[in-house]
Amino acid sequence: MKRVFGVKKNKEPPPSIEDANDRITKRGDTVDEKIKKLDVELNRYKEQIKKTRPGPAQEAVKARAMRVLKQKRMYEGQRDMLYNQTYNLDQVQFAAEGIKDAQQTMSALKSANKELKGMMKTVKIQDIDNLQDEMMDLMDVSNEIQETLGRSYSVPDDIDEEELMG
Repeated sequence: MKRVFGVKKNKEPPPSIEDANDRITKRGDTVDEKIKKLDVELNRYKEQIKKTRPGPAQEAVKARAMRVLKQKRMYEGQRDMLYNQTYNLDQVQFAAEGIKDAQQTMSALKSANKELKGMMKTVKIQDIDNLQDEMMDLMDVSNEIQETLGRSYSVPDDIDEEELMG
Protein backbone atom coordinates (compact mmCIF):
# COMPACT_ATOMS: atom_id res chain seq x y z
CA MET A 1 0.00 0.00 0.00
CA LYS A 2 2.86 2.36 0.77
CA ARG A 3 4.06 1.99 -2.82
CA VAL A 4 0.65 2.90 -4.22
CA PHE A 5 -0.27 5.80 -1.96
CA GLY A 6 3.17 6.81 -0.81
CA VAL A 7 4.44 7.53 2.63
CA LYS A 8 3.37 10.60 4.54
CA LYS A 9 6.24 13.04 4.67
CA ASN A 10 7.23 14.37 8.05
CA LYS A 11 6.55 18.07 8.13
CA GLU A 12 8.88 20.30 10.02
CA PRO A 13 7.20 22.39 12.69
CA PRO A 14 6.72 26.02 11.69
CA PRO A 15 9.41 28.36 13.02
CA SER A 16 8.65 29.99 16.33
CA ILE A 17 8.57 33.74 16.78
CA GLU A 18 11.89 33.58 18.62
CA ASP A 19 13.50 31.64 15.76
CA ALA A 20 12.28 34.12 13.18
CA ASN A 21 13.37 37.03 15.36
CA ASP A 22 16.85 35.53 15.81
CA ARG A 23 17.22 34.92 12.07
CA ILE A 24 16.18 38.48 11.22
CA THR A 25 18.52 39.88 13.88
CA LYS A 26 21.44 37.91 12.39
CA ARG A 27 20.61 39.25 8.94
CA GLY A 28 20.42 42.75 10.38
CA ASP A 29 23.85 42.31 11.96
CA THR A 30 25.27 41.17 8.62
CA VAL A 31 23.78 44.21 6.87
CA ASP A 32 25.18 46.50 9.60
CA GLU A 33 28.66 45.04 9.03
CA LYS A 34 28.35 45.69 5.29
CA ILE A 35 27.27 49.27 5.98
CA LYS A 36 30.30 49.80 8.24
CA LYS A 37 32.62 48.48 5.53
CA LEU A 38 31.02 50.82 3.00
CA ASP A 39 31.42 53.74 5.43
CA VAL A 40 35.14 53.00 5.68
CA GLU A 41 35.36 52.83 1.90
CA LEU A 42 33.44 56.11 1.53
CA ASN A 43 35.79 57.85 3.96
CA ARG A 44 38.75 56.57 1.95
CA TYR A 45 37.19 57.96 -1.26
CA LYS A 46 36.53 61.33 0.43
CA GLU A 47 40.20 61.57 1.35
CA GLN A 48 41.19 60.66 -2.23
CA ILE A 49 38.83 63.32 -3.62
CA LYS A 50 40.42 65.93 -1.35
CA LYS A 51 43.94 64.91 -2.42
CA THR A 52 43.37 64.69 -6.17
CA ARG A 53 43.20 67.67 -8.47
CA PRO A 54 40.01 68.50 -10.29
CA GLY A 55 39.81 66.58 -13.51
CA PRO A 56 39.17 63.10 -14.86
CA ALA A 57 40.95 61.34 -11.95
CA GLN A 58 38.81 63.12 -9.38
CA GLU A 59 35.65 62.41 -11.42
CA ALA A 60 36.50 58.69 -11.49
CA VAL A 61 36.93 58.65 -7.70
CA LYS A 62 33.63 60.55 -7.32
CA ALA A 63 31.89 57.99 -9.55
CA ARG A 64 33.21 55.12 -7.39
CA ALA A 65 32.15 56.99 -4.24
CA MET A 66 28.65 57.46 -5.69
CA ARG A 67 28.36 53.72 -6.42
CA VAL A 68 29.42 52.93 -2.87
CA LEU A 69 26.97 55.51 -1.51
CA LYS A 70 24.11 53.96 -3.53
CA GLN A 71 25.06 50.54 -2.17
CA LYS A 72 25.11 51.91 1.36
CA ARG A 73 21.65 53.45 0.96
CA MET A 74 20.32 50.16 -0.42
CA TYR A 75 21.68 48.29 2.62
CA GLU A 76 20.24 50.92 4.95
CA GLY A 77 16.83 50.41 3.33
CA GLN A 78 17.16 46.66 3.84
CA ARG A 79 18.17 47.20 7.45
CA ASP A 80 15.12 49.42 8.03
CA MET A 81 12.86 46.72 6.58
CA LEU A 82 14.46 44.15 8.88
CA TYR A 83 13.91 46.44 11.87
CA ASN A 84 10.24 46.78 10.90
CA GLN A 85 9.91 43.00 10.64
CA THR A 86 11.49 42.59 14.06
CA TYR A 87 9.12 45.19 15.47
CA ASN A 88 6.12 43.35 14.00
CA LEU A 89 7.33 40.04 15.42
CA ASP A 90 7.79 41.64 18.84
CA GLN A 91 4.22 42.96 18.71
CA VAL A 92 2.87 39.50 17.81
CA GLN A 93 4.92 37.90 20.56
CA PHE A 94 3.65 40.43 23.11
CA ALA A 95 0.04 39.77 22.04
CA ALA A 96 0.55 36.00 22.25
CA GLU A 97 2.04 36.29 25.74
CA GLY A 98 -0.88 38.49 26.78
CA ILE A 99 -3.35 35.85 25.62
CA LYS A 100 -1.43 33.12 27.46
CA ASP A 101 -1.54 35.24 30.61
CA ALA A 102 -5.29 35.72 30.16
CA GLN A 103 -5.76 31.96 29.77
CA GLN A 104 -3.84 31.28 32.98
CA THR A 105 -5.83 33.94 34.80
CA MET A 106 -9.12 32.43 33.61
CA SER A 107 -7.99 28.97 34.70
CA ALA A 108 -7.03 30.27 38.14
CA LEU A 109 -10.34 32.12 38.48
CA LYS A 110 -12.33 29.01 37.52
CA SER A 111 -10.41 26.96 40.07
CA ALA A 112 -10.96 29.55 42.79
CA ASN A 113 -14.66 29.81 41.91
CA LYS A 114 -15.07 26.04 42.19
CA GLU A 115 -13.26 26.01 45.53
CA LEU A 116 -15.40 28.86 46.89
CA LYS A 117 -18.59 27.11 45.84
CA GLY A 118 -17.47 24.00 47.71
CA MET A 119 -16.71 26.03 50.83
CA MET A 120 -20.00 27.90 50.66
CA LYS A 121 -21.90 24.60 50.80
CA THR A 122 -20.45 23.92 54.25
CA VAL A 123 -21.13 27.41 55.61
CA LYS A 124 -24.77 28.36 56.23
CA ILE A 125 -26.01 31.80 57.23
CA GLN A 126 -28.49 30.34 59.73
CA ASP A 127 -25.67 28.51 61.51
CA ILE A 128 -23.65 31.75 61.72
CA ASP A 129 -26.66 33.67 63.09
CA ASN A 130 -27.30 30.95 65.69
CA LEU A 131 -23.63 30.95 66.69
CA GLN A 132 -23.58 34.73 67.09
CA ASP A 133 -26.79 34.67 69.17
CA GLU A 134 -25.24 32.01 71.39
CA MET A 135 -22.07 34.08 71.76
CA MET A 136 -24.11 37.17 72.72
CA ASP A 137 -25.99 35.16 75.36
CA LEU A 138 -22.71 33.82 76.74
CA MET A 139 -21.21 37.32 76.83
CA ASP A 140 -24.29 38.62 78.71
CA VAL A 141 -24.01 35.80 81.24
CA SER A 142 -20.28 36.46 81.59
CA ASN A 143 -20.93 40.18 82.23
CA GLU A 144 -23.54 39.34 84.87
CA ILE A 145 -21.08 37.01 86.58
CA GLN A 146 -18.37 39.68 86.51
CA GLU A 147 -20.74 42.28 87.94
CA THR A 148 -21.83 39.90 90.67
CA LEU A 149 -18.27 39.05 91.59
CA GLY A 150 -17.22 42.69 91.46
CA ARG A 151 -19.76 43.94 94.05
CA SER A 152 -18.43 45.51 97.17
CA TYR A 153 -19.91 44.18 100.43
CA SER A 154 -18.98 47.03 102.77
CA VAL A 155 -20.19 50.02 100.78
CA PRO A 156 -23.95 50.53 100.59
CA ASP A 157 -25.45 51.13 97.14
CA ASP A 158 -27.21 54.40 98.02
CA ILE A 159 -24.12 56.50 98.92
CA ASP A 160 -23.98 59.81 97.17
CA GLU A 161 -20.71 60.77 95.47
CA GLU A 162 -20.85 64.29 96.92
CA GLU A 163 -20.79 62.85 100.43
CA LEU A 164 -17.64 60.88 99.55
CA MET A 165 -15.88 63.91 98.07
CA GLY A 166 -17.03 66.33 100.72
